[in-house]
Amino acid sequence: MSTPARPPLNALKKRLERSRAERGGRIQDGFLRETFVLSRQDARSKAREWFDRWPKQAYWTEIESWFERPNDVIEFTMRRLPAAD
Repeated sequence: MSTPARPPLNALKKRLERSRAERGGRIQDGFLRETFVLSRQDARSKAREWFDRWPKQAYWTEIESWFERPNDVIEFTMRRLPAAD
């Protein structure tokens, strides 16, 4: 018995592309994001700088994602709220 064929995803793909184009490809959840590609030591320093400047308790600062790249390079995205309320 063969496995069923996948359904066509063209409509879903077009809808996602249209939605992303309307938002300019950005997530609109109120957070500010910045992505860095730095050596491991510089990445640690940059993350500390963000947490010192925008404390987690007030700005919900966090490392949203990170990846280890070749040659001990870290790519990571920091996010925070634009203002502390």
